Order: sequence, then C-alpha cells, then structure tokens
Amino acid sequence: MLPKTRTPESRRMITLEVRGTTKPTPAFSVITLGGPELEHLKPMGFDQTVRLFFPREGQEGLRMPRLSSEAWMAELLLLPKSRRPWVRNFTIRRTRPELGEVDIEFALHGDTPASTWARRARPGDPAGIFDMGLTYLPPAHAEWQLLAGDESAVPAILAILEHAPASLVAEVFLEVPGADDIRTDIAAPDGVRVRWLARDGADTLPGSLALDAIKESALRPGRFYTWVAGEAALATGVRRHLVRDRGVPKPDIAFFGYWRHGRSSPG
Repeated sequence: MLPKTRTPESRRMITLEVRGTTKPTPAFSVITLGGPELEHLKPMGFDQTVRLFFPREGQEGLRMPRLSSEAWMAELLLLPKSRRPWVRNFTIRRTRPELGEVDIEFALHGDTPASTWARRARPGDPAGIFDMGLTYLPPAHAEWQLLAGDESAVPAILAILEHAPASLVAEVFLEVPGADDIRTDIAAPDGVRVRWLARDGADTLPGSLALDAIKESALRPGRFYTWVAGEAALATGVRRHLVRDRGVPKPDIAFFGYWRHGRSSPG
C-alpha cells in the first residue's frame, strides 16, 4: 500500500545552487540552496519532501530532467551514469521565500552519495529539487500524536514541530548517533514532550532504542495519530507493536522505511 501523500497542484523542476553550509551537530549538516527558480516552490510546511538532485563526483555540472512529471525517472534512466545525477528524497527543513532560500538537513552517515556530497558542498555548487508534497496528515479525530524516528527522520520531525499549532499534544521519540547530536533549542508547543535517545557508539541497530522506548512507554490515553520514519525495522516495528499490542487502528499510523541497515544508509 502506497503512503498517503498530499502534493501541490502544480510542480516543476527547480534548479538551484548552494549558498552555504552549517553543522548544527556532529552528525548533521544543513545545506542552504537558493536561486530565482525557488519562486516556483509552494511552501507547505511540516514534512514537505523533495527529490534532491546533485552531481556525481567528477561531473562538471548538473543535468536536471526536463519533464516535470513522474516521467522524469524514465528520462534519467536513459542517460549514461556519466551524465546522470544522484537523486535522493529529503525533507525541507526551513524556507525563507523573502531571501529565495531553502534549507535541506542531512544526517551524515558513512560514505553514501548524499552524505559525501553534503560534506563537500560549497557555495556555487549546483543542485535541484522537485516537490513531492506531504506525508504527515493527522486526522481530525486524533486527540494527540506519537512522532518517532532515527537520525534520518529527525529533520522531518523537527520541521513538523516547528510548523505545528500551539494546541498540539504529542509524545516524540528521537534517536541520534551521539549525545552531541541532541538539540536543546528546538521549537515545539508546550504540549509536546520530546525524548532524545543517543546510541553513543553502542552496537545496536539504528532505530532499536526508539522502538524499545516506545514499547516500554506508558502512552497517553485517547485515540492518537502516529507518524514514524527511519530504518525499516523501526518503522515496521512501531506499527506492529501499536496494532498488535495496543489495538491501534492501522489507518491511524503513517510509517516510512527511509533506509535499511546493511543495504543503504541515511544520507
């Protein structure tokens, strides 16, 4: 079953360039992209996802698809790898329309293509985006929310909290590689409780700390909406636990396996 997604009425390929980079914590990097074409992006807030296009190492420029529909995938596959860009899904961390800028936050992990590019990105480097819309779609009947993720989902969850109404009541579980990656300056409504879980070099599967913490937690009463993302075992494990052990209706759970340990890593 495909996840529910809300997409803008019109979308187009947007070519941008790197304007700057910052490192909020050791395991994360924020790349600021900008350019006049950003006027075509409609900011939707929350977990607004984009396809991020960036050059492979050794490519002199960025070859963006010409098609602004899902047919762009076939267009790229017809290109040889020497001309084909990397494409990965990322959440917009922040937008500044008045400056023509957008921030994309990366969880730096190993030597994945996205992490490698983020570490090397410099002002003037080309990049591009294609808007994919939202997957965070809480129903009106939800009395509170459960949000959970490993480092690959931290940018999306922080963006959700920053755009949330002041009335939001939520339990949030965020797993990160180390204690130095815990944020102390996040913006969240008063009814939100955030629990950070740091692996700190422990030989555990990413996402397992968050999954165990949810299983052991005395969750609030009332019907709730869950949005969980990250390593596949975390996403499916939380859903399985909520449905089997807590009787949560399946439609009230949105779960997304961003990556799978041993096959690919969060970029």
